Amino acid sequence: MKKINISVVGALGRMGRLLVKQILKDKKFNLVSITDIHSGKFINKFETKKNNLETFKKTDVIIDFSRPKVSLEILQYAKELKIKVIIGTTGFTKKQNNLIKNYSKNIAIFKSGNMSLGINLLEHISQVLSKIIPDNYNILIKDNHHAKKIDYPSGTALMLARSVAKGKNKNLNELKGKSFLNKKGKSTKNKINFIITRRGNTIGEHSVCFINNTENIELKHIAHSRELFVRGALTAAVWISKKRRGLFNMQDMFSFK
Repeated sequence: MKKINISVVGALGRMGRLLVKQILKDKKFNLVSITDIHSGKFINKFETKKNNLETFKKTDVIIDFSRPKVSLEILQYAKELKIKVIIGTTGFTKKQNNLIKNYSKNIAIFKSGNMSLGINLLEHISQVLSKIIPDNYNILIKDNHHAKKIDYPSGTALMLARSVAKGKNKNLNELKGKSFLNKKGKSTKNKINFIITRRGNTIGEHSVCFINNTENIELKHIAHSRELFVRGALTAAVWISKKRRGLFNMQDMFSFK
């Protein structure tokens, strides 16, 4: 099997460093470049470069864990070079997500707010359960991450909320309720509410709760190591390397749809 040439964007971040380490150990991949807003730094003898056409010209798949603005910049280079892109970045606006959809008409893009198999199983099960459970249950998404995580609700929490809304044959905008960051509050009835915690070094803990006055049904996922996200991203790299164009996610890869 021909090795897949990988470039990592956001290489100095937590996920970026883990990706570089694993790619160098995996015989299926060849690391051709790493980039970051802080260029000129070194990881395992690889120097971080700036994002440009020259940096990516030998790349088959870009794996991006950066910021939304950077992700959109990457997509422009990828379009010109016909490169596949994996986006693990979160926090996109509606306008930015529409731009990503437009890019996917020309290149293959794999986008997921969480690269874990377990979370994507939880997403699928939440949709199935939401379809069955009566509307008199209140819905709560618990979203726990480390103190340095910027966006809230997280991309994972929004993924789970969308799956619940889809189970009700509605979009998230119709059902989205209140978000409470590091505090408790009164939830909006018959809406999807978010309890968000940003403390310590928590990698990721997420729950989907269906609650009424007689019971609490809770589906929960706990990430013990960021390596599970690395495995998911690299599995996606192999999968998307065979695609020409389109916008894909973990549900597509694992055939949950």
